Amino acid sequence: MKTSHFLSARIAAAACATMLLASAARAEPKYKADVPSSLITPDKVQTELLGELTFRDGMPSEATVRKTYDFIDLSRAVDAFLNGIPATSVYAMLEGLKQAGAKPGDLVLWENLYDARSLLLTPQTTTPYAFAEINVKDEPVIVEVPAGRLVGAVDDAFFRWVTDLGVTGPNQGKGGKYVFIGPDYKGQLPDGYRVVKTPTYRNFLFLRALVQDGDLEAATLGLRTQFRIYPLSKLNNPPKGRVVNASGAKINTIHANDYDYWAKLNAVVQYEPADAFNPEVVGQFASVGIKKGKPFAPDARMKKILTEGVAIGNATARSITFRPRDESAYFYPGKRRWYSSFTGGSHEFMNNGELVLDDRIMFHYYATGITPAMAKPAVGTGSVYAIGAHDSKGNYLDGGKTYKVTLPGPVPAKDFWSFMVYDNQTRSVLETDQKTGGLDSNNPSVKANADGSYTMWFGPKAPRGHEGNWIQTMPGKGYNVLLRLYGPLEPWFNKTWMPGDFEPVT
Repeated sequence: MKTSHFLSARIAAAACATMLLASAARAEPKYKADVPSSLITPDKVQTELLGELTFRDGMPSEATVRKTYDFIDLSRAVDAFLNGIPATSVYAMLEGLKQAGAKPGDLVLWENLYDARSLLLTPQTTTPYAFAEINVKDEPVIVEVPAGRLVGAVDDAFFRWVTDLGVTGPNQGKGGKYVFIGPDYKGQLPDGYRVVKTPTYRNFLFLRALVQDGDLEAATLGLRTQFRIYPLSKLNNPPKGRVVNASGAKINTIHANDYDYWAKLNAVVQYEPADAFNPEVVGQFASVGIKKGKPFAPDARMKKILTEGVAIGNATARSITFRPRDESAYFYPGKRRWYSSFTGGSHEFMNNGELVLDDRIMFHYYATGITPAMAKPAVGTGSVYAIGAHDSKGNYLDGGKTYKVTLPGPVPAKDFWSFMVYDNQTRSVLETDQKTGGLDSNNPSVKANADGSYTMWFGPKAPRGHEGNWIQTMPGKGYNVLLRLYGPLEPWFNKTWMPGDFEPVT
């Protein structure tokens, strides 16, 4: 009995001591801050994307740690896809030129015009294109550009503008000799050459030959006979320029939209200088396993995340490209549905200190080749581009329907204007029975209305009486259109001229 009372007393004493200790622990500390509730992480947080997140005094549970790492890896994969598009697009272009049989320094020329057999982002089929790779990794490269009606530029491996060539270049179409040097070149250079420094080893050169009176041979003569690219070491004995005719070639120059995308992005990172790109973007690539000097070897978990990242990134790029939500993307908000990726008028996609991310994504997902002459041309020079992906009611264009578009006269284009039709999937020329996939004002079949305006027809069959102004589409295939004005005039810039929308006819 005494033992029982003794044990009970001991237990009660212990309990009392525990309560005293707990009370002391809960006592207000001597040095105490006024902590705002906004700093405190609750033990349970409900989110729409990740569900319930749980914590113990601010420390994440194992389940929360797993969810958040999966989320940040996926979000970085999506951003890496979207931010890496310029790099993978240049890579795909230069690798695609190899499919045509070209090596760095060769000029790939569509001398008989471009058609849907070559996959290329939003090309123009009514003027001859010429592309080449300038690779300065081993030594500087000499580029000799002939005089003539050539328009083009050089972009680096991240699709950043390096210099214009031809009419909009420093020699204003009079021809010239350039020496391109890499970021780490320290040697001597020859006199009499315009020096151009590029931050990357691989560079994409693109030129367009403007045709007069339908004479393709005359337009491409200088490119075929005088254009040359060769290493500086061969300056005293330059080789003859090699031209590869790509007309009709079945090649692909467009980046992947599946897991293969990452292999191509890794190839760019491994080849180019470590400091060639923005450090934050390089860090983003590294965070998903693409790191300079390291093998790209994601585990099963990361492969799944990267596959998901491409899928979401591709969907995001398509939403931005074909359903832009920013009113500033539209040329005539509330009046017409034509839009552009150059809302700030900058080839660097800058607007008052802001890098306009959606503009950069839209442009590089949709098009190829960047130059100030495209983003902000002067009156009467360069070219402007308006994207049409919807009819007047806001519906996507349907290849089984017939539409008409009217361009009020006079059309404000000093040189010429054109319509091109592109496949929504590839953003390349729509596959039809028409080789050109579009029409321009130089085509003798295109006729003006009595008041000087032009009505163009889009549909699977030519409308009776309008065959010369008809561009073919395909039933079962959606498409989008680019309206180009070459040498745009003041009414385009001050918006006193407005192209009509796509009006459904049938």
